[in-house]
Amino acid sequence: MSDQPKDLVVVITGASAGIGAALAELVARRGDIPVLVARNRAALEEVAGRCAGRADVHVADVTRRADVEGAVAATLQARGRIDVWVNNAGRGITRVVSEVTDQDFDEMMTVNVKSVLYGMQAVLPHFRARRTGQIINVSSMLGRLPFVPFRSIYAAAKHAVNALTANLRLELAEQFPDIAVSSVHPGIVATAFGSNALHGGPDSRQLPGAQSAEEVATVIADLMDSRQADVYTRPEARQSVAAYFAADDMAAVERQSMLRVRR
Repeated sequence: MSDQPKDLVVVITGASAGIGAALAELVARRGDIPVLVARNRAALEEVAGRCAGRADVHVADVTRRADVEGAVAATLQARGRIDVWVNNAGRGITRVVSEVTDQDFDEMMTVNVKSVLYGMQAVLPHFRARRTGQIINVSSMLGRLPFVPFRSIYAAAKHAVNALTANLRLELAEQFPDIAVSSVHPGIVATAFGSNALHGGPDSRQLPGAQSAEEVATVIADLMDSRQADVYTRPEARQSVAAYFAADDMAAVERQSMLRVRR
C-alpha cells in the first residue's frame, strides 16, 4: 500500500445528518478535510460549522449522476485531490415484499444503489490516475442478514451494494492494488433513519440496542487507516453472519431471529 498523504480529503455523501454528519466532525477533529455532500445547504452549513473551519460544502443530489460528477470536479478544483470517497447517503423503507410497488422498488434502488454506483464511477478516473485512493460504501447488517421483513427492498438494495463493492474490488485488484474498496455494515443506529423511511416507521433512536452515530463514525474513520475490505460496527456481527450462511437450515436461523425480536 502506498503512503497516504496527511490532511486526507474525504468526500462524504449524506453528510447533512446522522452517520455522515458524525463522520464529518470526526474527520475534521483528526486533522483531515471533510467535503460534505447532500441536498440541504442549510443543514450542510450547520454541520460544517462544527468542523473547525476545515469542511467544504457541496450541494448535490446523489441520485443524479451529473450532480455526483459535479461534486468530484468541484472538490478537485478546490483541493486538488480526493483521498477517500464515502458513499453514505441512503434511505430506508417500511413495507413487506408482498406490498412493494414499482415506485417503492425504483426509489430504493435509486437512492441506495445508483447513488453508490455513481459515486464509485465518478471518482474512479481520479483514483486510477493517482493509482491510489479508497472508496467506502456504507452498507447495512440487513445487507448480510435480511431479518426485518418490513425493510425488504432496503435489504435487497444493500445486498446489491455489497455485490458492487466486491466486484469493483476484484476488478481493480491486479492493476490498481492501492485503490481500496471497502464496505461497512452498521446495525440499528440512533438516528432519524427509521422515522425518515419511505412510508414512515419506528424511530431508530427509540429502539433497544441502537448504536450511536458517533460510534459508527469511529469505525469508518478507523477503516480509512486499516483499508480493510469489509468491517462491522459490532464485534459479534461477523460471527452472526458466518453462522447464518453456514447453517444447514437458513430458515431456522431466520425464525429464531424473529422470535428474539418479538420478545
